[in-house]
Amino acid sequence: MVLIGITGTDGAGKGTVVDYLVQQKSFQHYHARTLFIAEIEKQGLPNDRAHMRIVANKLRAEYGNDFIVRLFLKQAETSGDERIIIDSLRAVAEADTLKAHGGILLAVDADQRTRYDRVQARRSTSDQVTFEEFQAHEELENNDPDPHGMQKQRVIDMADYCIENNGTREELHTKIEDVLARIEERRPN
Repeated sequence: MVLIGITGTDGAGKGTVVDYLVQQKSFQHYHARTLFIAEIEKQGLPNDRAHMRIVANKLRAEYGNDFIVRLFLKQAETSGDERIIIDSLRAVAEADTLKAHGGILLAVDADQRTRYDRVQARRSTSDQVTFEEFQAHEELENNDPDPHGMQKQRVIDMADYCIENNGTREELHTKIEDVLARIEERRPN
């Protein structure tokens, strides 16, 4: 089994990395955001960044800080998936559980202003913020004081590989291929 977890900053290109792995390398995608949006809708809450964080923290408090990874690993086992990508890992326990199951943690990052411009271009409901709000959300999510909250920077620091995505889509694809080659070199025969 090849198991990759994706972490990184907002707007860095995590979704583009996932799309490439799914479309070009036949990975199965397990997406944490999908779980959180479903819970937000179930509770009738606004689908914005603040509620996404609150709901994620509540779910981690209720089911454990690594519940996302455990849930997706169980789903992958049931479906027989052999090439799995889980995004977006935000808590240290998620990264620990991923690695305990032989997973590789890949971080994606880019310059903050570039990332802000990207999230404004995609215009999802959770991205409709000013640059100052974007910076404030990022600061909180990097080191949320809630024990079940996001610890993005600590998770990024745990990454086995980090891709800087400040260039073109083609340059990003080349960097993904480089990481995949390095992962393959590490795999036992």
